[in-house]
Amino acid sequence: MISPSIETQSPAEIPQQKAVASGADRMEDVRGRSAAPEATPSTADLSDAVPGDWQEPREPVLRGIYDRILQILARMVPGARSLRVLLHRARGVKIGKGVWIGYDVLLDTARPDLIVIEDGVAISMRATIIAHFKEQRGVRIEREAFIGPGAIILPGVVIGRGSVVKAGSVVSQSVPAMTVVQGNPAIPVAKCGIPFRQDVSLKLFARHLRPLSPRRPDAGPEPGTGSNRPAP
Repeated sequence: MISPSIETQSPAEIPQQKAVASGADRMEDVRGRSAAPEATPSTADLSDAVPGDWQEPREPVLRGIYDRILQILARMVPGARSLRVLLHRARGVKIGKGVWIGYDVLLDTARPDLIVIEDGVAISMRATIIAHFKEQRGVRIEREAFIGPGAIILPGVVIGRGSVVKAGSVVSQSVPAMTVVQGNPAIPVAKCGIPFRQDVSLKLFARHLRPLSPRRPDAGPEPGTGSNRPAP
C-alpha cells in the first residue's frame, strides 16, 4: 500500500519536466561557448604570415679560408705591435699607427673590413670585436682608446677617443670620449683626465680619474644640475 505522503506524478507531467531539463542544458551549453577564450594563432602561423626581409650576403669561400688562416695566426704569434698588426691588416682591418693587439684577440672573422682601429689604440688579450650582425655594421675604435682583457664590442659601436673599456665588459652602445665603461651592458663609471696610453702608468691614470655618481636604472639626472643623484 502506497503512503499518502508520497505524491505520484501523472503521465502528462513527465514530458513537461523533460522539456524544461532539455532547455536548461541548452542554456548551459550556450554560456560555456560564450565564456571560452578566443583561439589565438600559433607561433608557426605567425612565422609563416610574416615574410623575412633580410638575407646575409654570401662569403667567398677562398677569401673566407684565407681570412681564417690569418686570423688563427694573428691570435697566437708574438708581436703585439708588429706581426699581429700586419696579419690583421692583411685580413682587411683598417689599423692606424702605434696600435697594440694582445694575445688571442678575435677581430670579426667574416667581415674584418668593417673594423677601424685608429692610432695608439690598445686591445688586450682575448678581447672580441664583432663587426656585423644582420643589418648592424661596423665598429670604430678611436685613437688612444684602451680595450680591457676579455671585453666584447658589438656591431654599430664607436669607442670614443681616449676611452677605456674595463675587463670583461660587453659594449652594445657607443662610448663617449674620455670615459671609462664597465659591466654587461657596459655603462659609464668614470671620466678620464688623461688617455690610458701605453706610456701612462696605472698609478698616473688613476690619479686623474673622476668617478661618476652611481645611477639607479629608473632615475634620470636631476633637472638643471646634470647630477645623477636624486633630488633631496
